[in-house]
Amino acid sequence: MPGGRLTQQERRQIAQGLADGHAYAEIARRLDRPTSTVTREVLRNGGPTAYRADLAHRATETRTRRGGKSPRAAAEAEPQPYGRDAEEVRAFEEVFTTAMMASGMSRMTAQVQAALTLADSGSMTSAELVGHLKVSPASVSKAITFLESQGMVRRQRDGRRERYVVDDDIWFQSIMASIRSMTEIVGLARQGVGVFGPDTPTGVRLENTARFMDFLAETMARAADQARDILHSKPEGDELQTVTRGR
Repeated sequence: MPGGRLTQQERRQIAQGLADGHAYAEIARRLDRPTSTVTREVLRNGGPTAYRADLAHRATETRTRRGGKSPRAAAEAEPQPYGRDAEEVRAFEEVFTTAMMASGMSRMTAQVQAALTLADSGSMTSAELVGHLKVSPASVSKAITFLESQGMVRRQRDGRRERYVVDDDIWFQSIMASIRSMTEIVGLARQGVGVFGPDTPTGVRLENTARFMDFLAETMARAADQARDILHSKPEGDELQTVTRGR
């Protein structure tokens, strides 16, 4: 397997692979490189939709001339529990962040959500998030406020500090928050029908919207309730404790 920095030709192959819709793992296989290498290369140079081979190559040369590592790169070398590979963990966190951004989150909010979700404790303080992400406390506070409004994070007192928690039930609560938003849209659309008239084009559009959102909210609520126990499932027996003691 080749080592060292990516060549300009390899970066062009990465760009072509992204354009063809290939996953990072497939692109890495064709280059005979680790998936984490390709993932980091793409995500530190604009992401899958904005990656440009020549720009990425020039940016890398510039960073090399300046020397040293960025704070994020330095974080990759931090020791990891359970024998995990630090670079793979960091690369996965970047991929997870990108997925959250695709759902509509800002990058800062997605970074906070990813950090909390991927922490073994499922929780971090503001200071821990600031240190992990190398961002300002104000940025963390703004992201937490949004995530809390969406039911994706809850606050918990930890002595004098406040701890932000993504627990087993948080995804259920997030879905329920979305359902409540849908229900509000249903009510608003039905109100609009009365304003515009049920037999007008706008009135018909609003009524169809209300019916669609109402059906979707009811179906999602039923499915979420049926699947809720999955979020609370644990490894059988003392498997987790055994793994922990063996590390």
